[in-house]
Amino acid sequence: MKNAWHENVPVMNDFSQVTDPSQYIGLPDDWYIGLSDVVNSTAAIEAGSYKAVNLAGAGTISAVSNALGGDLRLFIFGGDGARLAIPPEYVQRASDALSRVAMWARRDLDLELRIATLRVAEVRAAGFDVRAAYWQPSDHVRYSMFMGDGFEWAEAQLKKGSIILAAADADQEPNLSGLSCQWGSVRTKNGKILTLIVKPVAGVPQAKFSSIVSRIIALLQGSSSINPLPTGGPPVRWPASEIGLQSRIAWQHRSLWLRRLRVLMTAVLVWLIFKLDVRIADFDPSRYRREMAANTDFRKFDDSLMMTVDCEPDVIAELRDILDAAAAEGIVRFGLQTQDEALITCVVPSVHTADHMHFVDGADGGYSAAAAQLR
Repeated sequence: MKNAWHENVPVMNDFSQVTDPSQYIGLPDDWYIGLSDVVNSTAAIEAGSYKAVNLAGAGTISAVSNALGGDLRLFIFGGDGARLAIPPEYVQRASDALSRVAMWARRDLDLELRIATLRVAEVRAAGFDVRAAYWQPSDHVRYSMFMGDGFEWAEAQLKKGSIILAAADADQEPNLSGLSCQWGSVRTKNGKILTLIVKPVAGVPQAKFSSIVSRIIALLQGSSSINPLPTGGPPVRWPASEIGLQSRIAWQHRSLWLRRLRVLMTAVLVWLIFKLDVRIADFDPSRYRREMAANTDFRKFDDSLMMTVDCEPDVIAELRDILDAAAAEGIVRFGLQTQDEALITCVVPSVHTADHMHFVDGADGGYSAAAAQLR
């Protein structure tokens, strides 16, 4: 990468630091932000297509990362879309990848994906900022956190259609190598899978908002287990409902029946390897599953606290009390969705390295449903 600015991005090892502005650094003016957002994701969820919605969001990250030769450092998965920070020398490649993934989402997932890129200087000219930090959940991966309301403003412009990019032609396939949805859903261990979004009310002092977020984080971290994935990794289940979607990711130039056949054959092999815990050369399925749990992106900060966690009923009740009181005081707005299962969508550059990424969302609306409550 010509622009090594990202090397100066602060790294947080304590998640309670995510609301501290001193932990973030502003993106350079000549950088760009990229966005994707599924149009009318609520209707898609109601139609039973939430896994496809998640796939479109993660597909944005996969396509752009592959177009940049794996050099996409700053991004965040939002359930029904994604947000990216792009160095100026990469903006043309990133824009092309976004256009291609929008075409793929329309053709293969039957979803309309809005996409855009925007120069950071334009965001600041509108009175907003984009600041970034890393949260490091394990020794192997870092996930981006964003602050400054710049992405929020840009997404509002995207939804109005003022900065939208056109989808590519049908023969311009995105490179979705590493994108996978072949793990089945993960059932709750503690009571409910809780998807939560907490935003500050406009004009509220940062200290007041941070105090509420700190209480939420402390409450959840003090409970028995908040990661939806067990420490040993997700259970090995036959991915019956995922095979059809997975066939829409790879080998786009082949007929759909052949794609389904190849995915089915691969799924059988993968299922057997994990079910029987068969080591192949340097690949250890038990170790991989443990890495999945450690690397899971189940909590983040993107101008708001966003979490998909496994909670006991009494913890959810206490959390509601905190949020209701804070909302009554005009400190926060929040959306809270409960469900029985979590979904996993993966970006795996290589099964032989430990930097594979796993994006978690609730299986019954998740972040999209929580965001709808905010609106």
